[in-house]
Amino acid sequence: MNVSHTSVHPLEDAPTTEGANAPRVRMKDLQGMPGTPGGLALRVSQFVFAAAALLVMATTSDFPSVTAFCYLVAAAGFQCLWSLSLAIVDIYALLVRRSLQNHQVVSMFTVGDGITSTLTFAAACASAGITVLIDNDLRSCARNHCAQFETATAMAFITWFTSLPSFLLNFWSLASR
Repeated sequence: MNVSHTSVHPLEDAPTTEGANAPRVRMKDLQGMPGTPGGLALRVSQFVFAAAALLVMATTSDFPSVTAFCYLVAAAGFQCLWSLSLAIVDIYALLVRRSLQNHQVVSMFTVGDGITSTLTFAAACASAGITVLIDNDLRSCARNHCAQFETATAMAFITWFTSLPSFLLNFWSLASR
């Protein structure tokens, strides 16, 4: 008979929840945190929109003449690299069923997401200001690539909208420890 005896596999007493010796309850991994399918979806969408902003802006011939547009290209490129590398880490964590809730890992993700999110938002705002200047104030859209500038700026804002939840969830996870 294949019955396990208590001498082979001892039974433990159930932990009590009384007083200061109560076991700490760990928060479940929320979708959007590192190592979850939601986190992977956020990383992939960040990469796609940042790559779109980078490609649309880089295809214009006169973007290097405006510093804000160069800054948008640099920020979008940095966001692409960051999001792609963390998407690879998320894929690995999902494949080996590993949790990425280590304090050092979450700290690194939080700082990196905060930096890239801030850079992307600043670049999108600067590019939006220049685009409004060219379109509304100077009325020189006929000579410039306004549609491409506006598209790249919109993609940068969407990138920021997808990177902000990653930062906030990581920061919340870090602060709730």
